[in-house]
Amino acid sequence: MAGSVGTVKVASRSSPKRHSGMDPPLSLARPTVFDLQKTAELEKFLVETGLYEGEEQSAKREEVLREIDGIVKEWVKRLTRQKGFSEQIVEKANAVLFTFGSYRLGVHGPGADIDILCVGPSYVKREEDFFVILHDILAQMEEVTELQPVPDAHVPVMKFKFHGMAIDLLYASVSLSVIPPDFNISEGSVLSGLDEATVRSLNGCRVADRILRLVPNAENFRTTLRCLKYWAERRGVYSNVTGFLGGVNWAILVARICQLYPNAVPSMLVSRFFRVFTQWQWPNPVMLCAIENDDLGFSVWDPRKNIRDRSHVMPIITPGYPCMNSSYNVSTNTLRVIMEQFKIGNKICQEIDLNKASWAVLFEPLNFFEAYTKYLVVDIVADDDDDLRLWKGWVESRLRQLTLKIERDTKGMLQCHPYPCEYANPSVQCAHCSFFMGLSRKEGVKIHGQKFDIRGTVDEFMHEIGMYTLWKSGMDLAVTHVHKQQIPYYVFEQGYKKPCTPMHANQQEQSDRNDTEDGTPTVSLDGQLKRKRDFDVVGHSESCKSVKRSSVSSGYEESPPDSGNIVSPIVCEDPVKSVSSALRNGVQNSPLHGDVNLESANCSNSPHGSEESTASGTSCAALETGGMIDETAGPESSVPRVTNGTVQTMSVYTPIKCVAEKDEPKFVGIDSLASSNCAESLDDADMLAGNVLSENMHSSGNGAI
Repeated sequence: MAGSVGTVKVASRSSPKRHSGMDPPLSLARPTVFDLQKTAELEKFLVETGLYEGEEQSAKREEVLREIDGIVKEWVKRLTRQKGFSEQIVEKANAVLFTFGSYRLGVHGPGADIDILCVGPSYVKREEDFFVILHDILAQMEEVTELQPVPDAHVPVMKFKFHGMAIDLLYASVSLSVIPPDFNISEGSVLSGLDEATVRSLNGCRVADRILRLVPNAENFRTTLRCLKYWAERRGVYSNVTGFLGGVNWAILVARICQLYPNAVPSMLVSRFFRVFTQWQWPNPVMLCAIENDDLGFSVWDPRKNIRDRSHVMPIITPGYPCMNSSYNVSTNTLRVIMEQFKIGNKICQEIDLNKASWAVLFEPLNFFEAYTKYLVVDIVADDDDDLRLWKGWVESRLRQLTLKIERDTKGMLQCHPYPCEYANPSVQCAHCSFFMGLSRKEGVKIHGQKFDIRGTVDEFMHEIGMYTLWKSGMDLAVTHVHKQQIPYYVFEQGYKKPCTPMHANQQEQSDRNDTEDGTPTVSLDGQLKRKRDFDVVGHSESCKSVKRSSVSSGYEESPPDSGNIVSPIVCEDPVKSVSSALRNGVQNSPLHGDVNLESANCSNSPHGSEESTASGTSCAALETGGMIDETAGPESSVPRVTNGTVQTMSVYTPIKCVAEKDEPKFVGIDSLASSNCAESLDDADMLAGNVLSENMHSSGNGAI
């Protein structure tokens, strides 16, 4: 069975298939000598960059898979015996492993994790057998480290390292008492009688196999996908959890381009990718095949019937039943960032096509810390690395909600760009990490005297973070605001800031103009973690404790440290107390924040904060943009009330609403998604704009999507 353990080999070059997608290709043009030359240069660049795994590492992966395969087979046999089955049934008891993700698609690189699905018999359950018994077996093995079960995830998973190799292990119990060695996971009957969590677990393997069958040339697809995944990582738009695109999203987008240009080689496909998706009219969906319906009763992506599907801003639909939107995490903010990066990539590819630029230019990293003038910093701390891994996973999974809340509570006028990379201060010897978000006013908005107070927004975020069921003492976080000039040295590749011009000059210019011409949008974030008793009734701080490392300390310079002079490590005997003064010095005493109100009024505590505990993530945030408008919120909302430049904070916890109701597309009268044409040629049949739903979609009164 393709995709099962021991058979995951990169397929040899396949010949182009005819019309593997929903529509005829846009172009059947074959590569020129120039295209072949550019493809050779691209492949050489990818090899020299180290994106391909060596033979020794590949052999280690196969050995790891064989060992895990043996472990789960023995686990199933033991359970079969414990549950009282006959020895004949015990002898036949079996489990089968399937790989999916980048490894199954053949685009994994050195150090990449292995996504594995274990398919077991109906009597071996996920909750009590997989997450309890198998977990305990793995926990006792010396070769297993960093074991982290995540049973409540959208797709339940057990994460761990086996001989140092990262593994994501899923489990699916199917409606069979014995799993045959040649079990075919692609058959529709496999889904019969299963719950939705199990279907989602199976879907990763089924989608990967279907993608490989739907592309006209597997090797060209793999090279192009490997290229664009690396580009997305370099440009900061590769992260499903943060609200950007993950591996399956990029695979489907690349596969669609391969279908539209079946004879193209990778250099052509990369160029066409940016050309097509720069002009794609979202939320028209990207689909590799017609949406399939079945009698099994599982929900498929259909905005005619499902209200939630109508709010998806960048639908990328998985092939095969049940068809789902793989990019439901994308928000209007992250879509804006993705589209900006597509435009940059398209412009560079045009230069490459004219032989005016090299491939290295396309993969230059995003200068995120030069792109904005204001940033939010989310600092996470725990007592040890194991606790940090759990705590960070929870906080990171909720960061997308913080960006949605900021967009909601500022009516979309404050834009938040989350950066999907974590950082840690090497001079701090406690378990900690940080995430950064760039802030800018919506382009074209020119309002004087307005102040956005997002303290209530951050309070709501803190409240939700505090609902973590596995919280332990020592798990803390802080949300703070820093100026671009206060970004700590360790986030830069060379360890210090260099005076360089950002790659995206237009974005920098626009950000600076938005943040200075019409009044600087600033954030007042008292980033300390405070106990409840530290505040009186009017919210004045009596004493503060912080988990924030010295990342905004005034001691950071833009020049490199003296040669041979290493920063003295900070020992976190009391991480909250030890860095409190650094925060105070780094923010309040900085002349860069003369226009920032840093008063700690109206800060609220995490539910974990108490007089007995310091685990009380607290923050204050006020954004000043300089406009005079009245944005009075309704009683059910936490939207700030702004009147004549005076801020009145409203700290009301509310459920998460639609990001921007005025931007919610309306889908009516779609006769058949399966038969709709989702490709349209532009610019002499060489461009594509998605229009599968354009005739059936109506905007609200505030403008078309």
